[in-house]
Amino acid sequence: MSHAHHKIDSHTVDFKVDPVVLELGQRFVDAGHELSLVGGPVRDLFLGRTSPDLDFTTDATPDQTVALIKKWADNFWEIGRAFGTIGMRKAGFQIEITTYRAEAYDPDSRKPVVAFGSSLTDDLLRRDFTINAMALKLPSMELVDPFGGVRDLHASVLATPGAPEASFSDDPLRMMRAARFAAQLGVSVHDDVRDAMTRMADRITIISAERVRDELVKLVCGALPRAGVDLLVDTGLAEHVLPEVSALRLESDEHHRHKDVYQHSLQVLEQAAGLETDAEGAVPGPDFVLRFAALMHDVGKPATRRFEPGGAVSFRHHDMVGAKLTTKRMKALRFDNDTTKAVARLVELHMRFYGYGDAGWSDSAVRRYVTDAGPLLERLHRLTRSDVTTRNQRKAERLAFAYDDLESRIATLREQESLDAVRPDLDGARIMALLRIKPGPVVGRAYKFLLNERMEHGPLPAEEAEGRLLRWWAEQPESAPAGPAAEASPAVVEPSPVEESK
Repeated sequence: MSHAHHKIDSHTVDFKVDPVVLELGQRFVDAGHELSLVGGPVRDLFLGRTSPDLDFTTDATPDQTVALIKKWADNFWEIGRAFGTIGMRKAGFQIEITTYRAEAYDPDSRKPVVAFGSSLTDDLLRRDFTINAMALKLPSMELVDPFGGVRDLHASVLATPGAPEASFSDDPLRMMRAARFAAQLGVSVHDDVRDAMTRMADRITIISAERVRDELVKLVCGALPRAGVDLLVDTGLAEHVLPEVSALRLESDEHHRHKDVYQHSLQVLEQAAGLETDAEGAVPGPDFVLRFAALMHDVGKPATRRFEPGGAVSFRHHDMVGAKLTTKRMKALRFDNDTTKAVARLVELHMRFYGYGDAGWSDSAVRRYVTDAGPLLERLHRLTRSDVTTRNQRKAERLAFAYDDLESRIATLREQESLDAVRPDLDGARIMALLRIKPGPVVGRAYKFLLNERMEHGPLPAEEAEGRLLRWWAEQPESAPAGPAAEASPAVVEPSPVEESK
Protein backbone atom coordinates (compact mmCIF):
# COMPACT_ATOMS: atom_id res chain seq x y z
CA MET A 1 0.00 0.00 0.00
CA SER A 2 1.18 3.50 -0.73
CA HIS A 3 0.54 6.47 1.54
CA ALA A 4 0.21 10.18 0.86
CA HIS A 5 -0.40 12.89 3.45
CA HIS A 6 -2.36 16.06 2.77
CA LYS A 7 -2.89 18.85 5.26
CA ILE A 8 -6.55 19.77 4.79
CA ASP A 9 -8.74 21.80 7.16
CA SER A 10 -6.36 20.87 9.97
CA HIS A 11 -7.09 17.18 9.27
CA THR A 12 -4.26 14.96 8.13
CA VAL A 13 -5.62 12.48 5.65
CA ASP A 14 -3.73 9.24 5.28
CA PHE A 15 -4.68 7.83 1.89
CA LYS A 16 -4.22 4.10 1.49
CA VAL A 17 -4.41 3.15 -2.18
CA ASP A 18 -3.96 -0.31 -3.63
CA PRO A 19 -0.77 -0.83 -5.70
CA VAL A 20 -3.00 -1.71 -8.70
CA VAL A 21 -4.21 1.91 -8.74
CA LEU A 22 -0.67 3.32 -8.76
CA GLU A 23 0.43 0.85 -11.41
CA LEU A 24 -2.42 1.91 -13.69
CA GLY A 25 -1.59 5.60 -13.11
CA GLN A 26 2.04 4.98 -14.03
CA ARG A 27 1.03 3.31 -17.33
CA PHE A 28 -0.91 6.42 -18.37
CA VAL A 29 1.76 8.90 -17.26
CA ASP A 30 4.47 6.90 -19.09
CA ALA A 31 2.38 7.22 -22.26
CA GLY A 32 2.10 10.99 -21.80
CA HIS A 33 -1.47 11.04 -20.43
CA GLU A 34 -3.13 12.08 -17.16
CA LEU A 35 -5.10 9.66 -14.98
CA SER A 36 -6.98 10.49 -11.76
CA LEU A 37 -9.09 8.52 -9.32
CA VAL A 38 -12.32 10.50 -9.14
CA GLY A 39 -15.75 10.87 -7.54
CA GLY A 40 -17.16 8.37 -5.03
CA PRO A 41 -13.90 6.44 -4.38
CA VAL A 42 -12.10 9.70 -3.45
CA ARG A 43 -14.99 10.78 -1.20
CA ASP A 44 -14.88 7.33 0.42
CA LEU A 45 -11.14 7.70 1.15
CA PHE A 46 -12.04 10.69 3.35
CA LEU A 47 -14.84 8.72 4.99
CA GLY A 48 -12.47 5.82 5.71
CA ARG A 49 -14.31 3.45 3.36
CA THR A 50 -12.96 1.46 0.46
CA SER A 51 -14.87 0.43 -2.62
CA PRO A 52 -14.17 -2.49 -4.98
CA ASP A 53 -15.49 -0.29 -7.82
CA LEU A 54 -13.01 2.37 -8.92
CA ASP A 55 -13.76 5.32 -11.23
CA PHE A 56 -10.98 7.08 -13.10
CA THR A 57 -10.89 10.01 -15.51
CA THR A 58 -8.27 10.75 -18.16
CA ASP A 59 -7.40 13.05 -21.07
CA ALA A 60 -6.80 9.90 -23.18
CA THR A 61 -9.47 9.07 -25.76
CA PRO A 62 -11.32 5.73 -25.45
CA ASP A 63 -9.11 4.31 -28.24
CA GLN A 64 -5.93 5.38 -26.44
CA THR A 65 -7.27 3.93 -23.16
CA VAL A 66 -7.99 0.56 -24.77
CA ALA A 67 -4.49 0.47 -26.27
CA LEU A 68 -2.98 1.13 -22.80
CA ILE A 69 -4.99 -1.43 -20.82
CA LYS A 70 -5.86 -4.32 -23.11
CA LYS A 71 -2.75 -6.34 -22.29
CA TRP A 72 -2.70 -5.20 -18.63
CA ALA A 73 -6.32 -5.83 -17.59
CA ASP A 74 -7.67 -9.30 -16.74
CA ASN A 75 -10.51 -8.49 -19.13
CA PHE A 76 -12.16 -5.33 -20.50
CA TRP A 77 -15.36 -4.19 -22.23
CA GLU A 78 -16.43 -1.24 -24.35
CA ILE A 79 -20.19 -0.99 -23.66
CA GLY A 80 -19.87 2.63 -22.52
CA ARG A 81 -17.51 3.70 -25.35
CA ALA A 82 -20.07 6.18 -26.79
CA PHE A 83 -19.99 7.98 -23.42
CA GLY A 84 -16.19 7.82 -23.30
CA THR A 85 -16.10 4.94 -20.79
CA ILE A 86 -13.99 1.78 -20.94
CA GLY A 87 -14.59 -0.87 -18.27
CA MET A 88 -12.20 -3.56 -17.02
CA ARG A 89 -11.35 -5.96 -14.23
CA LYS A 90 -7.95 -6.24 -12.60
CA ALA A 91 -6.95 -8.10 -9.43
CA GLY A 92 -10.52 -8.20 -8.05
CA PHE A 93 -11.25 -4.53 -8.78
CA GLN A 94 -13.90 -3.34 -11.20
CA ILE A 95 -12.49 -0.29 -12.95
CA GLU A 96 -14.05 2.31 -15.23
CA ILE A 97 -11.96 4.89 -17.06
CA THR A 98 -13.82 7.81 -18.67
CA THR A 99 -12.39 10.46 -20.95
CA TYR A 100 -12.73 14.02 -19.56
CA ARG A 101 -16.17 15.33 -20.36
CA ALA A 102 -17.69 18.63 -21.23
CA GLU A 103 -21.13 17.08 -21.27
CA ALA A 104 -24.59 18.62 -21.25
CA TYR A 105 -28.11 17.25 -21.42
CA ASP A 106 -30.49 18.49 -24.07
CA PRO A 107 -33.07 20.23 -21.81
CA ASP A 108 -35.94 18.35 -23.51
CA SER A 109 -34.31 14.94 -23.70
CA ARG A 110 -33.46 12.15 -21.29
CA LYS A 111 -30.25 11.37 -23.14
CA PRO A 112 -26.94 13.08 -22.40
CA VAL A 113 -25.12 14.87 -25.20
CA VAL A 114 -21.50 13.85 -24.84
CA ALA A 115 -18.58 16.08 -25.71
CA PHE A 116 -15.04 15.10 -24.69
CA GLY A 117 -13.02 17.73 -22.85
CA SER A 118 -9.32 18.23 -22.21
CA SER A 119 -9.30 19.67 -18.68
CA LEU A 120 -9.66 17.83 -15.36
CA THR A 121 -11.14 20.94 -13.69
CA ASP A 122 -13.80 21.27 -16.42
CA ASP A 123 -14.61 17.58 -16.00
CA LEU A 124 -15.03 18.01 -12.22
CA LEU A 125 -17.27 21.04 -12.78
CA ARG A 126 -19.70 18.77 -14.69
CA ARG A 127 -20.13 16.41 -11.72
CA ASP A 128 -23.18 16.34 -9.48
CA PHE A 129 -21.94 17.52 -6.06
CA THR A 130 -18.73 19.00 -4.68
CA ILE A 131 -18.10 15.95 -2.45
CA ASN A 132 -18.04 13.88 -5.67
CA ALA A 133 -16.02 16.46 -7.62
CA MET A 134 -12.60 15.71 -6.11
CA ALA A 135 -9.81 13.83 -7.87
CA LEU A 136 -6.57 12.17 -6.85
CA LYS A 137 -3.93 12.46 -9.57
CA LEU A 138 -1.93 9.30 -10.16
CA PRO A 139 0.61 8.13 -9.43
CA SER A 140 1.60 11.38 -7.63
CA MET A 141 -1.44 11.20 -5.26
CA GLU A 142 -1.98 14.96 -5.58
CA LEU A 143 -5.47 15.96 -4.43
CA VAL A 144 -7.39 18.15 -6.90
CA ASP A 145 -10.34 19.84 -5.19
CA PRO A 146 -11.24 23.06 -7.06
CA PHE A 147 -14.80 23.34 -5.66
CA GLY A 148 -14.35 22.76 -1.94
CA GLY A 149 -15.42 19.13 -1.74
CA VAL A 150 -13.28 18.45 1.34
CA ARG A 151 -14.70 21.53 3.07
CA ASP A 152 -18.26 20.42 2.32
CA LEU A 153 -17.55 16.86 3.40
CA HIS A 154 -16.26 18.11 6.77
CA ALA A 155 -19.27 20.42 7.08
CA SER A 156 -21.51 17.50 6.04
CA VAL A 157 -23.30 19.58 3.44
CA LEU A 158 -24.35 18.86 -0.14
CA ALA A 159 -23.49 21.61 -2.63
CA THR A 160 -22.95 21.66 -6.41
CA PRO A 161 -19.63 22.55 -8.14
CA GLY A 162 -21.32 25.24 -10.26
CA ALA A 163 -24.82 26.72 -10.10
CA PRO A 164 -27.25 24.01 -8.93
CA GLU A 165 -29.60 24.92 -11.80
CA ALA A 166 -26.84 24.03 -14.29
CA SER A 167 -26.14 20.73 -12.52
CA PHE A 168 -29.83 19.74 -12.41
CA SER A 169 -30.38 20.83 -16.03
CA ASP A 170 -27.53 18.52 -17.06
CA ASP A 171 -29.36 15.64 -15.38
CA PRO A 172 -32.56 16.19 -13.34
CA LEU A 173 -32.05 12.81 -11.65
CA ARG A 174 -29.38 14.60 -9.57
CA MET A 175 -32.24 16.08 -7.53
CA MET A 176 -33.22 12.53 -6.50
CA ARG A 177 -29.56 11.79 -5.83
CA ALA A 178 -29.42 14.75 -3.42
CA ALA A 179 -32.21 13.16 -1.39
CA ARG A 180 -30.50 9.77 -1.65
CA PHE A 181 -27.20 11.18 -0.29
CA ALA A 182 -29.14 12.84 2.55
CA ALA A 183 -30.43 9.36 3.43
CA GLN A 184 -27.15 7.49 2.91
CA LEU A 185 -24.56 9.93 4.29
CA GLY A 186 -26.67 12.02 6.67
CA VAL A 187 -25.60 15.24 4.91
CA SER A 188 -27.72 18.38 4.96
CA VAL A 189 -28.50 20.14 1.68
CA HIS A 190 -27.19 23.63 0.91
CA ASP A 191 -29.98 26.24 0.72
CA ASP A 192 -29.17 26.98 -2.94
CA VAL A 193 -29.51 23.28 -3.78
CA ARG A 194 -32.82 22.97 -1.90
CA ASP A 195 -34.18 26.10 -3.64
CA ALA A 196 -33.16 24.81 -7.08
CA MET A 197 -34.74 21.39 -6.34
CA THR A 198 -37.97 23.14 -5.34
CA ARG A 199 -38.04 25.37 -8.44
CA MET A 200 -37.08 22.58 -10.85
CA ALA A 201 -38.97 19.65 -9.28
CA ASP A 202 -41.22 19.13 -12.31
CA ARG A 203 -38.14 18.51 -14.51
CA ILE A 204 -37.87 15.06 -12.87
CA THR A 205 -40.74 14.00 -15.16
CA ILE A 206 -38.37 13.73 -18.17
CA ILE A 207 -36.33 11.04 -16.38
CA SER A 208 -37.23 7.39 -16.99
CA ALA A 209 -39.22 5.62 -14.26
CA GLU A 210 -36.48 2.98 -13.94
CA ARG A 211 -33.77 5.55 -13.06
CA VAL A 212 -36.08 7.25 -10.54
CA ARG A 213 -36.93 3.87 -9.02
CA ASP A 214 -33.27 2.89 -8.58
CA GLU A 215 -32.53 6.13 -6.70
CA LEU A 216 -35.64 5.67 -4.56
CA VAL A 217 -34.57 2.15 -3.55
CA LYS A 218 -31.12 3.42 -2.52
CA LEU A 219 -32.74 6.26 -0.55
CA VAL A 220 -35.20 3.98 1.29
CA CYS A 221 -32.36 1.55 2.11
CA GLY A 222 -30.10 4.35 3.40
CA ALA A 223 -28.99 4.82 7.01
CA LEU A 224 -31.43 7.76 7.46
CA PRO A 225 -34.35 7.14 5.07
CA ARG A 226 -36.58 9.61 6.93
CA ALA A 227 -34.30 12.52 6.00
CA GLY A 228 -34.33 11.52 2.32
CA VAL A 229 -38.12 11.16 2.11
CA ASP A 230 -38.60 14.45 3.96
CA LEU A 231 -36.39 16.25 1.41
CA LEU A 232 -38.39 14.77 -1.50
CA VAL A 233 -41.64 15.96 0.07
CA ASP A 234 -40.39 19.41 1.16
CA THR A 235 -39.02 20.27 -2.28
CA GLY A 236 -42.09 19.00 -4.15
CA LEU A 237 -40.19 16.20 -5.91
CA ALA A 238 -42.45 13.67 -4.19
CA GLU A 239 -45.47 15.26 -5.93
CA HIS A 240 -44.08 13.70 -9.11
CA VAL A 241 -42.41 10.50 -7.90
CA LEU A 242 -44.39 9.54 -4.74
CA PRO A 243 -47.52 11.73 -4.68
CA GLU A 244 -49.27 9.34 -2.26
CA VAL A 245 -46.67 10.20 0.41
CA SER A 246 -47.03 13.97 -0.13
CA ALA A 247 -50.81 13.53 0.24
CA LEU A 248 -50.29 12.18 3.78
CA ARG A 249 -49.83 15.75 4.99
CA LEU A 250 -53.56 15.99 5.75
CA GLU A 251 -54.99 19.31 6.83
CA SER A 252 -55.56 18.92 10.56
CA ASP A 253 -58.99 19.85 11.80
CA GLU A 254 -58.95 22.85 14.14
CA HIS A 255 -58.99 20.70 17.29
CA HIS A 256 -56.11 18.46 16.12
CA ARG A 257 -58.21 15.44 16.91
CA HIS A 258 -56.03 13.10 14.87
CA LYS A 259 -52.31 12.77 14.60
CA ASP A 260 -50.21 13.91 11.66
CA VAL A 261 -50.33 10.91 9.31
CA TYR A 262 -47.22 12.04 7.41
CA GLN A 263 -44.96 12.35 10.46
CA HIS A 264 -46.42 9.11 11.82
CA SER A 265 -45.51 7.32 8.56
CA LEU A 266 -41.92 8.62 8.71
CA GLN A 267 -41.64 7.44 12.30
CA VAL A 268 -43.00 3.98 11.37
CA LEU A 269 -40.40 3.80 8.56
CA GLU A 270 -37.65 4.67 11.04
CA GLN A 271 -38.90 2.18 13.64
CA ALA A 272 -39.30 -0.63 11.08
CA ALA A 273 -35.69 -0.11 9.92
CA GLY A 274 -34.66 -0.35 13.58
CA LEU A 275 -36.25 -3.82 13.83
CA GLU A 276 -34.27 -5.33 10.95
CA THR A 277 -31.83 -8.10 11.81
CA ASP A 278 -28.26 -8.98 10.89
CA ALA A 279 -27.54 -11.28 7.97
CA GLU A 280 -28.31 -14.39 10.05
CA GLY A 281 -31.70 -13.11 11.29
CA ALA A 282 -35.24 -13.30 9.93
CA VAL A 283 -35.24 -9.92 8.15
CA PRO A 284 -31.67 -8.88 7.25
CA GLY A 285 -31.37 -5.10 6.86
CA PRO A 286 -31.67 -2.97 4.93
CA ASP A 287 -34.90 -4.59 3.73
CA PHE A 288 -36.61 -2.53 1.01
CA VAL A 289 -39.93 -4.42 1.17
CA LEU A 290 -40.38 -3.83 4.91
CA ARG A 291 -39.23 -0.20 4.75
CA PHE A 292 -41.33 0.77 1.73
CA ALA A 293 -44.41 -0.93 3.22
CA ALA A 294 -43.81 1.07 6.41
CA LEU A 295 -43.66 4.31 4.42
CA MET A 296 -46.76 3.47 2.35
CA HIS A 297 -48.89 1.68 4.98
CA ASP A 298 -51.29 4.60 5.52
CA VAL A 299 -51.48 6.03 1.97
CA GLY A 300 -55.14 4.96 1.84
CA LYS A 301 -56.05 7.38 4.63
CA PRO A 302 -56.54 10.63 2.66
CA ALA A 303 -59.11 8.95 0.38
CA THR A 304 -61.01 7.28 3.24
CA ARG A 305 -61.02 10.05 5.87
CA ARG A 306 -64.45 10.79 7.34
CA PHE A 307 -65.40 13.17 10.13
CA GLU A 308 -67.91 11.25 12.23
CA PRO A 309 -70.67 12.75 14.40
CA GLY A 310 -69.23 13.58 17.81
CA GLY A 311 -65.88 14.67 16.37
CA ALA A 312 -64.16 11.33 15.72
CA VAL A 313 -62.15 10.81 12.54
CA SER A 314 -62.33 7.44 10.74
CA PHE A 315 -60.36 5.88 7.90
CA ARG A 316 -62.44 2.79 7.08
CA HIS A 317 -60.82 0.28 4.69
CA HIS A 318 -57.72 2.47 4.31
CA ASP A 319 -55.66 -0.76 4.33
CA MET A 320 -57.37 -2.11 1.19
CA VAL A 321 -57.35 1.28 -0.56
CA GLY A 322 -53.69 1.77 0.43
CA ALA A 323 -52.71 -1.63 -1.03
CA LYS A 324 -54.29 -0.65 -4.38
CA LEU A 325 -52.60 2.78 -4.42
CA THR A 326 -49.25 1.17 -3.54
CA THR A 327 -49.58 -1.36 -6.38
CA LYS A 328 -50.45 1.39 -8.86
CA ARG A 329 -47.48 3.57 -7.81
CA MET A 330 -44.99 0.68 -7.86
CA LYS A 331 -46.18 -0.37 -11.34
CA ALA A 332 -45.71 3.22 -12.53
CA LEU A 333 -42.15 3.10 -11.13
CA ARG A 334 -41.56 -0.20 -13.00
CA PHE A 335 -40.96 -2.34 -9.90
CA ASP A 336 -40.97 -6.08 -10.56
CA ASN A 337 -44.15 -8.03 -9.77
CA ASP A 338 -42.81 -9.93 -6.76
CA THR A 339 -41.61 -6.80 -4.95
CA THR A 340 -44.84 -4.95 -5.77
CA LYS A 341 -47.04 -7.80 -4.52
CA ALA A 342 -45.02 -8.19 -1.32
CA VAL A 343 -45.20 -4.49 -0.38
CA ALA A 344 -48.91 -4.20 -1.28
CA ARG A 345 -49.72 -7.34 0.74
CA LEU A 346 -48.04 -5.92 3.84
CA VAL A 347 -49.99 -2.66 3.42
CA GLU A 348 -53.20 -4.70 3.08
CA LEU A 349 -52.49 -6.77 6.22
CA HIS A 350 -51.13 -4.04 8.51
CA MET A 351 -54.43 -3.51 10.37
CA ARG A 352 -55.30 -7.20 10.80
CA PHE A 353 -53.70 -7.48 14.24
CA TYR A 354 -55.83 -4.75 15.78
CA GLY A 355 -58.75 -7.14 16.32
CA TYR A 356 -56.50 -9.36 18.39
CA GLY A 357 -55.92 -7.18 21.44
CA ASP A 358 -59.63 -6.32 21.77
CA ALA A 359 -61.33 -9.68 21.46
CA GLY A 360 -58.64 -12.35 21.36
CA TRP A 361 -58.49 -14.79 18.45
CA SER A 362 -59.41 -18.43 17.99
CA ASP A 363 -56.71 -20.84 16.86
CA SER A 364 -58.24 -20.73 13.39
CA ALA A 365 -57.86 -16.92 13.26
CA VAL A 366 -54.19 -17.28 14.23
CA ARG A 367 -53.75 -19.88 11.48
CA ARG A 368 -55.34 -17.54 8.95
CA TYR A 369 -53.06 -14.68 10.00
CA VAL A 370 -49.99 -16.85 9.40
CA THR A 371 -51.32 -18.31 6.14
CA ASP A 372 -52.38 -14.94 4.73
CA ALA A 373 -48.97 -13.42 5.55
CA GLY A 374 -47.16 -16.47 4.11
CA PRO A 375 -43.44 -15.74 3.58
CA LEU A 376 -44.04 -12.11 4.69
CA LEU A 377 -44.89 -13.06 8.29
CA GLU A 378 -41.61 -11.89 9.86
CA ARG A 379 -41.89 -8.57 8.03
CA LEU A 380 -45.55 -8.25 9.07
CA HIS A 381 -44.53 -8.77 12.73
CA ARG A 382 -42.09 -5.88 12.40
CA LEU A 383 -44.42 -3.59 10.46
CA THR A 384 -47.22 -4.08 12.99
CA ARG A 385 -44.94 -3.42 15.96
CA SER A 386 -43.55 -0.32 14.21
CA ASP A 387 -47.04 1.07 13.61
CA VAL A 388 -47.28 2.13 17.26
CA THR A 389 -46.19 5.76 17.59
CA THR A 390 -48.50 6.83 20.41
CA ARG A 391 -47.00 8.92 23.21
CA ASN A 392 -49.40 7.13 25.57
CA GLN A 393 -47.01 4.74 27.29
CA ARG A 394 -49.75 2.48 28.68
CA LYS A 395 -51.39 2.10 25.27
CA ALA A 396 -48.03 1.33 23.64
CA GLU A 397 -47.23 -1.28 26.29
CA ARG A 398 -50.68 -2.86 25.95
CA LEU A 399 -50.24 -3.24 22.16
CA ALA A 400 -46.70 -4.60 22.52
CA PHE A 401 -47.89 -7.11 25.12
CA ALA A 402 -50.76 -8.24 22.87
CA TYR A 403 -48.36 -8.74 19.96
CA ASP A 404 -45.93 -10.69 22.18
CA ASP A 405 -48.90 -12.89 23.05
CA LEU A 406 -49.84 -13.39 19.39
CA GLU A 407 -46.25 -14.34 18.48
CA SER A 408 -46.09 -16.87 21.33
CA ARG A 409 -49.43 -18.39 20.16
CA ILE A 410 -48.03 -18.70 16.66
CA ALA A 411 -44.94 -20.44 18.06
CA THR A 412 -47.10 -22.85 20.10
CA LEU A 413 -49.31 -23.71 17.13
CA ARG A 414 -46.19 -24.18 14.99
CA GLU A 415 -44.97 -26.82 17.40
CA GLN A 416 -48.31 -28.63 17.15
CA GLU A 417 -48.58 -28.54 13.39
CA SER A 418 -46.73 -27.33 10.33
CA LEU A 419 -48.28 -23.88 9.95
CA ASP A 420 -45.90 -22.76 7.23
CA ALA A 421 -47.62 -24.92 4.63
CA VAL A 422 -51.21 -25.38 5.75
CA ARG A 423 -52.69 -27.94 3.38
CA PRO A 424 -55.92 -29.94 3.51
CA ASP A 425 -55.68 -33.31 5.23
CA LEU A 426 -56.45 -35.08 1.90
CA ASP A 427 -54.73 -34.45 -1.42
CA GLY A 428 -56.35 -34.08 -4.84
CA ALA A 429 -55.86 -37.74 -5.78
CA ARG A 430 -57.60 -38.94 -2.56
CA ILE A 431 -60.45 -36.45 -3.11
CA MET A 432 -61.04 -37.75 -6.67
CA ALA A 433 -60.90 -41.39 -5.54
CA LEU A 434 -63.27 -40.81 -2.62
CA LEU A 435 -65.84 -38.78 -4.55
CA ARG A 436 -65.32 -40.78 -7.79
CA ILE A 437 -64.87 -37.64 -9.85
CA LYS A 438 -62.52 -36.67 -12.64
CA PRO A 439 -60.02 -33.75 -12.54
CA GLY A 440 -61.80 -30.41 -12.89
CA PRO A 441 -63.22 -27.44 -11.03
CA VAL A 442 -65.20 -29.60 -8.57
CA VAL A 443 -61.92 -31.00 -7.20
CA GLY A 444 -60.84 -27.40 -6.56
CA ARG A 445 -64.03 -26.70 -4.63
CA ALA A 446 -63.63 -29.84 -2.54
CA TYR A 447 -60.00 -28.89 -1.87
CA LYS A 448 -61.09 -25.41 -0.76
CA PHE A 449 -63.69 -26.92 1.60
CA LEU A 450 -61.05 -29.14 3.21
CA LEU A 451 -58.62 -26.23 3.48
CA ASN A 452 -61.29 -24.27 5.35
CA GLU A 453 -61.89 -27.22 7.69
CA ARG A 454 -58.15 -27.45 8.31
CA MET A 455 -58.03 -23.73 9.17
CA GLU A 456 -60.97 -23.97 11.55
CA HIS A 457 -60.10 -27.21 13.32
CA GLY A 458 -56.40 -27.86 12.81
CA PRO A 459 -55.08 -31.21 11.51
CA LEU A 460 -57.71 -33.95 11.42
CA PRO A 461 -57.25 -37.74 11.31
CA ALA A 462 -57.73 -39.07 7.75
CA GLU A 463 -61.03 -40.88 8.59
CA GLU A 464 -62.46 -37.70 10.16
CA ALA A 465 -61.44 -35.59 7.13
CA GLU A 466 -62.95 -38.19 4.78
CA GLY A 467 -66.21 -38.22 6.75
CA ARG A 468 -66.50 -34.42 6.61
CA LEU A 469 -65.76 -34.40 2.87
CA LEU A 470 -68.43 -37.04 2.18
CA ARG A 471 -71.01 -35.11 4.25
CA TRP A 472 -70.12 -31.92 2.26
CA TRP A 473 -70.35 -33.84 -1.02
CA ALA A 474 -73.83 -35.17 -0.18
CA GLU A 475 -75.04 -31.55 -0.07
CA GLN A 476 -73.62 -30.69 -3.52
CA PRO A 477 -75.96 -30.84 -6.55
CA GLU A 478 -73.28 -32.66 -8.57
CA SER A 479 -73.25 -35.60 -6.15
CA ALA A 480 -76.66 -36.92 -7.37
CA PRO A 481 -76.14 -39.93 -9.65
CA ALA A 482 -76.48 -38.67 -13.19
CA GLY A 483 -78.43 -40.58 -15.83
CA PRO A 484 -77.56 -40.46 -19.53
CA ALA A 485 -79.87 -37.47 -20.10
CA ALA A 486 -78.47 -35.57 -17.16
CA GLU A 487 -74.93 -36.22 -18.38
CA ALA A 488 -75.71 -34.49 -21.64
CA SER A 489 -77.55 -31.60 -20.02
CA PRO A 490 -75.33 -28.74 -18.78
CA ALA A 491 -77.61 -28.07 -15.80
CA VAL A 492 -74.74 -27.20 -13.46
CA VAL A 493 -72.42 -24.56 -14.82
CA GLU A 494 -69.03 -24.95 -13.11
CA PRO A 495 -66.81 -21.93 -12.52
CA SER A 496 -63.48 -22.19 -14.28
CA PRO A 497 -60.40 -23.37 -12.37
CA VAL A 498 -59.07 -19.79 -12.63
CA GLU A 499 -62.12 -18.48 -10.79
CA GLU A 500 -61.76 -21.21 -8.18
CA SER A 501 -58.21 -20.18 -7.45
CA LYS A 502 -59.38 -16.69 -6.59
